[in-house]
Amino acid sequence: MMRLEHIGIAIADAEKSQRLFNRLLGKTTYKTEKVDAEKVTTHFYDLGNTKLELIAGHEEGNVIDKFIEKRSEGIHHLAFEVDSLQEEIKRLKEEGFDFINDVPKRGADDKLICFLHPKTTNGVLVELCQSM
Repeated sequence: MMRLEHIGIAIADAEKSQRLFNRLLGKTTYKTEKVDAEKVTTHFYDLGNTKLELIAGHEEGNVIDKFIEKRSEGIHHLAFEVDSLQEEIKRLKEEGFDFINDVPKRGADDKLICFLHPKTTNGVLVELCQSM
């Protein structure tokens, strides 16, 4: 089973973006977490049936700052939660999808994650995640 787990949004200024989304959504983040392996800090909003993740770089050379330089702030990825990451990776490889990383790694919000390459998903960065 696959469901939309969250939408990731690349941001340059965490405080400014949180103020904006707090006003827009009428709520505050429920969790802020550093993901040191990716050099980013994440800020999560619970939207009931899915989540919104604001992602900001906190060290030089992070993927979010590179993304913003190239494309500007905005939607970075769609994340789908799966029951078995390994089974889904195998299935999608058999379907011809390419991966940026096909070895699951620890991500934010207590998830194991991997990313499909946008060249095989109509230009959309897709994250697969599984609860740990």
